Amino acid sequence: MSTQSATASEVVQKATLAKQAAPKLSILTTEQKNRALLLMADALVAEAPSIIEANAVDLREGRANGTSESLLDRIALNVQRIEGIAQGLREVVELDDPIGSVLDEFTRPNGLHIRKIRVPLGVIGIIYEARPNVTVDAAGLCLKTGNAVVLRGGSAALHSNKRIVEIMHEALQRSDVPADAIQLILDPNRSSVDEMLKLNGLLDVLIPRGGASLIQNVVKNATVPVIETGAGICHTYIDETAQYDMALNIALNAKVQRPSVCNSMETLLVHESFAEKHLASIAEQFANSKVELRGSDSARRIVSGMRAASDEDWDTEYNDYILNVRVVRNLDEALEHIQLHGTKHSECIVTENAEHASRFLQEVDAAAVYHNASTRFTDGFEFGFGAEIGISTQKLHARGPMGLPELTSSKYCIQGSGQIRG
Repeated sequence: MSTQSATASEVVQKATLAKQAAPKLSILTTEQKNRALLLMADALVAEAPSIIEANAVDLREGRANGTSESLLDRIALNVQRIEGIAQGLREVVELDDPIGSVLDEFTRPNGLHIRKIRVPLGVIGIIYEARPNVTVDAAGLCLKTGNAVVLRGGSAALHSNKRIVEIMHEALQRSDVPADAIQLILDPNRSSVDEMLKLNGLLDVLIPRGGASLIQNVVKNATVPVIETGAGICHTYIDETAQYDMALNIALNAKVQRPSVCNSMETLLVHESFAEKHLASIAEQFANSKVELRGSDSARRIVSGMRAASDEDWDTEYNDYILNVRVVRNLDEALEHIQLHGTKHSECIVTENAEHASRFLQEVDAAAVYHNASTRFTDGFEFGFGAEIGISTQKLHARGPMGLPELTSSKYCIQGSGQIRG
């Protein structure tokens, strides 16, 4: 090892290893990549006890540091969750490999035959918080698409992530995939994130996953190209014609099923006519689920004891058992609220009015817009993409749950017979 590489930071050293592995990975066959993914899945299940042991250290340290229960839930692993993570890898194996697929093909009048084909992005840097499953999901999707990956998870799950990557490396030693294609940054200091943002020439793209502050730091300060995944201030609007049972079930699911994730609901908007009849009953159901409600003045007139929502609350992603409630006069007011406070992630209308549903689906600017279904479905697995790399809320390159095709670029392959340009 040269003196320069010996003194390089952990971030530079590991990004360099990933960069060196990327060309080898990019030319592997689908069968070679799939075998590696299956070996990784089997190894994670077999080593579940050691993963749970490492995870217990993260949970213990988190409780000692006052980490919220909702965040601890995102970190926590058990046998069932580990088997689910491994199953995600197996499902990625079953998906079509996009690499090498022909997107377009044509022959020019001068005889040049041109094909546009999918190719890997190269080396993907992923900066994320908390959830250890992201470590496996990201590695699996990147390997399937021939991309090397540099992972920088949050310090709250450092021991879990370290053990998981060790296991995946051990599995890759028995495959044709270079183990260096997966790198994990262990330095918990913010300086390691700041360094990744400037690694032009080593990283081809950055994907941040986490809260608004993390994402905005990456978007505003990176010189490496970024695919923005957004914070999830998601809304459910219950229209005046909504069926009560459906509206209640959708709203409860969107908030309570797993409040710590980005596609959970943060604000419930209710048409005033529906609210007069049903909001008190809905509020009672949320109270039974231990959800704290913060309401507009109109909502608090209907539901006594509800805390007043502040201006800041409407723009807060709680990821917790807290829900804003606002009573609106009509669809237009609901649309205006979503436009003002939404983060272009996932939005839902519950209605039996076809015209209102059509307007909502057309006019709401978000990656996923729902009619009569919970926002919790915005997920690569639920969309049939296997695991996801993130939910993109931007409009360039990718939007919504990012599966395999979104982790590719393209190149043109041109075949001629001696043509020269006059």
